[in-house]
Amino acid sequence: MIATAVKEQASRANSKCSLHDSCLVVIPALNEEETVANVVRDLRRRGLKRIRVIDNGSTDTTASRARAAGAEVFSEQRCGYGRACRRGLENIPREVAWILFCDADGSDNFDDVDLMIAAAEAADLVLGNRFATKAGREAMTRVQRLGKQLVSALVKHGWGVRFADFGPLRLIRREALDDIDMRERGFGWNVVMQIRAIEAGLKIREVPVGYRPRQGGRSKISGNLFAAACAGFGILQAVARLYFGPIRSNST
Repeated sequence: MIATAVKEQASRANSKCSLHDSCLVVIPALNEEETVANVVRDLRRRGLKRIRVIDNGSTDTTASRARAAGAEVFSEQRCGYGRACRRGLENIPREVAWILFCDADGSDNFDDVDLMIAAAEAADLVLGNRFATKAGREAMTRVQRLGKQLVSALVKHGWGVRFADFGPLRLIRREALDDIDMRERGFGWNVVMQIRAIEAGLKIREVPVGYRPRQGGRSKISGNLFAAACAGFGILQAVARLYFGPIRSNST
C-alpha cells in the first residue's frame, strides 16, 4: 500500500512538472503597467516559464514592464481581446502541449493553477470557476454577475450545458485548441471557446479558483457603462452566430 501511494505521488509530481514544462501562458494586456509584472513574476515562481504578454495597443509601459519581468512580449495593435489571444498563439514552439490563458490585472489567483493542472489529466479544457467561493462572488461586479447569468442561460438553452463561469483563467490542450479553430476577435473569445468545445465533444472540467478585485489600474469594461454594453453586445452576437451556424444546424 505504501509503495503504491509513493508511486502515485511520484506519478502526479512528474505529470505536474511535465505540464509546467510544456505549457505556454498567454496574457492579453491593455494599459496594465501597474500589475502585469507581478502577474508574470507570480507565474514564473510557480514553474511556468513560457509566458507571452500580448500588448493590445497600450499607451503606457505595459510592454517594457512585462519584458523586464521575464515575459516574451508580442504586439497586436488592432483592438480586440480575441485578436490579442490569437496573436499570442502564433508560432507556438513544437514542444508546447497546453495553453493557459489569464488576465494581466492581477485578479486571477494562481494558487489554484495546480488544481487545474491535476484536472487536466482527464480533460481537454479546464475552466476556472470564480463563482465557487464566497470571496470570488463578492469580488465580482454587478455587471459581471448579470452578464454571466444571461450568457449561461443562453448557452444552456442552445447547447444543453450550463457553465458556472466564463472567466479568463483556463487551460486547454493544444490539440483541442486546434480542433475548435478559434476565430473570435472580441470579448466573446471565452464564451465561443466553451461553446465550440461542446460542439467538438471535448472533455470539459470546471474547478473552483480564487478571484479578487483587480490589483491596480482601471477596468476597461466593468467601470464603464458604454464599454460594458458594447462588450455585452459583442458576446451576444458571437453566441448568435454559433447558434445559427452550420455546425449546430447540422447536429440538430
